[in-house]
Amino acid sequence: MSARFRRRLRRNLPWLFGLVVLIVLLCNRWVINSTDAYLYQDGALLPENEVGLVLGTSPYTRGGDPNPQFHGRIQAAAELFQTGKVRRLIVSGANPDARYNEPRRMFEALREAGVPEDAILLDFAGDRTLDSVSRASTVFGLERVTIVTQKYHAYRALFLARKQGLQAVGYVASLQNQAGYGFRHPPREIFARTLAVFDLFILRPLGML
Repeated sequence: MSARFRRRLRRNLPWLFGLVVLIVLLCNRWVINSTDAYLYQDGALLPENEVGLVLGTSPYTRGGDPNPQFHGRIQAAAELFQTGKVRRLIVSGANPDARYNEPRRMFEALREAGVPEDAILLDFAGDRTLDSVSRASTVFGLERVTIVTQKYHAYRALFLARKQGLQAVGYVASLQNQAGYGFRHPPREIFARTLAVFDLFILRPLGML
């Protein structure tokens, strides 16, 4: 790398950084603004759908404690089934090896919460949110779905689903007793929303997904 190129790079670095920040902010506003109307926190107001899609996460935190995200999603999904807002549930998540199996753990937790076995379908290929919502349409043949996850995640999931033609609504799962959550995860989700836009409108048209 020549000295001249390095000088030009240093001069232009603030502009490049500003452009990246602007792209990230615009992508986030697009994702949130285009999906907020389809997000429900009150189950009484939620439209009925045949199927609910429960997005996977680990039952435990990195420290080995019970994961409030996991238990919040299970509680919300069981509530929707018991109140008749959905009649079946798809549990979709990662399944990289015999020791880590998100769909199986969600299946077991839902059964413990009172959801009958024959009302639960397992999707073992939901490695990413994009995979889970895409497979809801292409593999399970859904046209409408209720997505169950936490609010911070639901914006991206709904964006991915609705931009692919799914008539999706989201039900917000609780996040009780998770101190400091807002400081750890939202920054990561900001970049994940930007990646979702790139996945759908840049990488997929180029055949890179």
